[in-house]
Amino acid sequence: MPLDQSILRKELVALLPQLRRFAYSLAHNRADADDLLQATVERVLARSAPDDVDLLRWSFRICRNIWIDEIRARKVRQDAIRDEKIEIANAVDGERVIMGKFALNQVEQAMSQLPDDQRAALSLVALEGFSYAQTAEVLDVPIGTVMSRIARARRALVDATDATGSTKPIGGKT
Repeated sequence: MPLDQSILRKELVALLPQLRRFAYSLAHNRADADDLLQATVERVLARSAPDDVDLLRWSFRICRNIWIDEIRARKVRQDAIRDEKIEIANAVDGERVIMGKFALNQVEQAMSQLPDDQRAALSLVALEGFSYAQTAEVLDVPIGTVMSRIARARRALVDATDATGSTKPIGGKT
């Protein structure tokens, strides 16, 4: 039996921040992430969620599938880098704020170079706190594949960033 629409709407509103972060991790820019979030919410509301479904995981799966459809429709990967800088809240001093922003920018640039499958797996585990098993379920792949993608993504991030602050192209040589 599907969830009541009013209950579904209330639960969905509570999940919006997590869905938005996931959409942003897939899309790499605010405009595309907002469009992806809107399409996800529309689809979740249009399709009645079964009572026994975990709404968060179900919504993430819908979001991921919509993004895959978008990529296929465009037939071109986006390599746009976010223009907006992430602000650090409650910073103690200017140097710490600058160094924090610098480090985030460096990781952000390296993350944008990861293949979509690695970035999605890493985002679900590192940003959303999903277990490998939950991530495997959302991405509809075996748990070993999730582990492999995360290991490759982490290695690529380490290789792409170094102590001097320069970002190297992933898969490339300096």
